[in-house]
Amino acid sequence: MFRTHTCNELNKAHDGREVELAGWVHRRRDHGGLIFIDLRDGYGLTQITFHPDNKEAYKIGDAGRPEYVIQIKGTVKKRPEGMENKNLQTGDIEVLVEHA
Repeated sequence: MFRTHTCNELNKAHDGREVELAGWVHRRRDHGGLIFIDLRDGYGLTQITFHPDNKEAYKIGDAGRPEYVIQIKGTVKKRPEGMENKNLQTGDIEVLVEHA
């Protein structure tokens, strides 16, 4: 399957669900180990997170640059309290990448 959801439809009700997303790298941030990418499609944005313990997926996140196209499989997680982004419809969650 190409994707299970669009980048604008995930929310706290999807916590713990495995999903597949595809889109363009909108923005990439490296926070000393964790890499965060705002993944964009025609519907919106979702933050995806690459953890260094998953070396294969992490390489993809590390190489990602704006406008690269990627497809990922991961698990929806609620963002920690105080880390939500109220400016995004998907700002209460992130997707922890397992495969890219």
